[in-house]
Amino acid sequence: MIQGLVFDCDGTLADTMPAHWVAWRLVAERHRFAFTEERFYALGGVPSRHIVEMLSREQGIALNAQAIALEKERAYLGGLANVAPVKPVVAIALEHHGKLPMAVASGGTRPVIEMVLARLGIRHCFQAVVTSEDVVNQKPAPDIFLEAARRIGVTPERCRGFEDTDLGMQAIRAAGMDEVDIRELLRKDG
Repeated sequence: MIQGLVFDCDGTLADTMPAHWVAWRLVAERHRFAFTEERFYALGGVPSRHIVEMLSREQGIALNAQAIALEKERAYLGGLANVAPVKPVVAIALEHHGKLPMAVASGGTRPVIEMVLARLGIRHCFQAVVTSEDVVNQKPAPDIFLEAARRIGVTPERCRGFEDTDLGMQAIRAAGMDEVDIRELLRKDG
């Protein structure tokens, strides 16, 4: 029996991925590193600083991961007004608000995720927001989902996790949660 819900944010609750991609293109061009759209989507849920560190190693170029991640975040925030809800998933959160404890488990940063949730008018639905700053090991490790379950006081086995990426789905499975791949939900809905 499911007693708690845990949602990813980017691409799951909020249709933010196009705005993130625009920001990535800008900083990649400015700093002259290669980053394809396909790779961007495959790394959904990985914190920006970790992506920059990985690209720096792979491409053999010196990049300041923290500075570029902040620059990318600022570029993304410029497009925040265009972010829309992923309606079928937000409907699930609204339907369960006040009935089950719920959390957000995001590879993003706290200030940005809080802004996105406020922009969508759903921040009040979640008892906990866990971000990349709250755990050491990022997706596909289960840590962020385990911490979200802990903060809402529900064992992972009694939680249902919602995600939109392969790495996120691996994290949910590793946490021992029931899983919902929202890509399947959107195919059925569309």
